[in-house]
Amino acid sequence: MAETKGYIRTSDDKGSVNIWQNVIATIVASAAVEVDGVYALYQSPGRELLDVRGKKGISKGAKITIEENNITVDVFVVVEMGFSVNEVAAVVQKAVSAAVEEAVGIKPKTINITISGVSLKKAQAAVKAKTAAKPTAEKSEKPVAEKPAKTASKTKTAAKSTTSEE
Repeated sequence: MAETKGYIRTSDDKGSVNIWQNVIATIVASAAVEVDGVYALYQSPGRELLDVRGKKGISKGAKITIEENNITVDVFVVVEMGFSVNEVAAVVQKAVSAAVEEAVGIKPKTINITISGVSLKKAQAAVKAKTAAKPTAEKSEKPVAEKPAKTASKTKTAAKSTTSEE
């Protein structure tokens, strides 16, 4: 059975460098959320959606397994409504592969993309914007009468009566 460890080790005559799984997971997650059509990363079934805007806890949307310096990546993605799920997944795979290879120097052996959901938020906002932009049936608009401004003397009197009750 292959040894599973939590880091990638590279060595040369000057020493070694260990790169931990969570570092690779952050690289993976950052690459994934930059892809058009990715709304967010999903931590795991039964857990909360991760906010990609703040990127707090972003690496939790990616799982990294390292066996004998082979990297297996699992990314859990929520896709925006209106995008092709398969196309988004393919672009995420390419982006993740390139990012990991550039940062770590090792191309991932496997990149699994799990589509964990579809976000309706942006689609709903677009529908609302279109609805708001459409002209409604002509209405007879009546001018709104303005309320008369309070005079300074009434305001001072009210303030005095409030303070005198104390």
